[in-house]
Amino acid sequence: MPDLQIYGTDDSADSAREVVITGVGMVTPIGIGRADFWNSLIEGQSGVRPLTRLDIDSLRVKFGGEVAEFDPKAYVRPRKSLKVMSREIQFGFAAADLAFRDAELSEGAIDHDRMGVVFGADMMYCELDDLSDAYNSCMPEGEFDFSLWGSQALSQMYPLWMLKYLPNMPACHIAIALDAHGPNNSITLGEVSGLLAIAEATRVIERGQADLMVAGGTSTPLHPMNLISRGDAHLSHYAGDPAGACRPFDAGRGGVVLGEGAGALVLELRSHAEARGAKILARVVGHGNAFAPQRGADTDTAGAIVRSLRQALGEAGLDPSDIGHVNAHGISTVERDPIEAAAIREVLGDVPVTAPKSYFGYLGAGGGAVELVASVLALEHGRVPVTLNYDEPDPQCPVNVIHDRPLPDAKPTALALNQASTGQAASLAIVRD
Repeated sequence: MPDLQIYGTDDSADSAREVVITGVGMVTPIGIGRADFWNSLIEGQSGVRPLTRLDIDSLRVKFGGEVAEFDPKAYVRPRKSLKVMSREIQFGFAAADLAFRDAELSEGAIDHDRMGVVFGADMMYCELDDLSDAYNSCMPEGEFDFSLWGSQALSQMYPLWMLKYLPNMPACHIAIALDAHGPNNSITLGEVSGLLAIAEATRVIERGQADLMVAGGTSTPLHPMNLISRGDAHLSHYAGDPAGACRPFDAGRGGVVLGEGAGALVLELRSHAEARGAKILARVVGHGNAFAPQRGADTDTAGAIVRSLRQALGEAGLDPSDIGHVNAHGISTVERDPIEAAAIREVLGDVPVTAPKSYFGYLGAGGGAVELVASVLALEHGRVPVTLNYDEPDPQCPVNVIHDRPLPDAKPTALALNQASTGQAASLAIVRD
């Protein structure tokens, strides 16, 4: 093995340590891997369709952004790890594997002590089949008896079942497979988890604690337990073609469309990437995050978005006029879209806006990473995808939504936004190298 060049924290030349993106991977309802994903975006192909994995007879909402034809065995190693991986862990692992391949990393270019993982995840709901025997053992007379749980139920469960559903496990499995000995962390903060994981991984490199990080997010909101616990009042009940259900900033929007998926990026110290001859896709130049405490109708969600945007711009040294496009959260609800739109308008004016959720729906903790990948590819190809289903502008959403056809020749900069229903807002700025 050739000698590895180690980049430590005492290198004065790296006092302003540039962080670049050298690989992307995604498992989404519109494609697995960069080619299928990008083609769907640029061709305006939606991944929202009738559900096939859930028993939809008992559901009022029968569509969503479901990942089709996903074979975890094509990515997960060792295969026996699948026994302790839920669907979202499998997604996250596959996305990271694809990003690692996309970065064309060879063993000789890696110092495993200087490589880490940060991944975003949501609460992982248990598959009903994993608990059915345990529940049945507590129903000797046909009615559930709580007093039998300790003595009867636990013996009916797979001893390692809990490892399938811990939100820190995507980062753990990815690090084990990559033999990454550096910093390892998990972010569980709802919709902002993926974007904050990428921001934290960037900080790790900037602090000099690693030269290479794999970061992203994963989630499966399309789960019966999620639907039971959260209900469907906030979901779109669109009566037409499911592909038209997710309508960010459109006057006809009617609620959230659930999806599932994962995205991952390889982040590197510029000098590390250049030393191994990597293709640099973009630079991470700034990020911000803010919080609006929940105070009912007085919650200043717009203020949190504004603060996060200004932080990202300030750190990046960019003016609002420098931004080529905004990758908006665009969750397609009557209440939240106008708040985000007003914040974008206040800080960035008439900047072009795209909202990728219109293609695949709400991906929870996986959304920020998948959506950022869309902007990375947009910068690489010089075209910003449209927002689907934007047919009737809403005066309450005063933003310049890209629609009808992709935007060519935009300035080579992008701002990605995410907000959580609990009040957090995150922004991240990237620039084509």
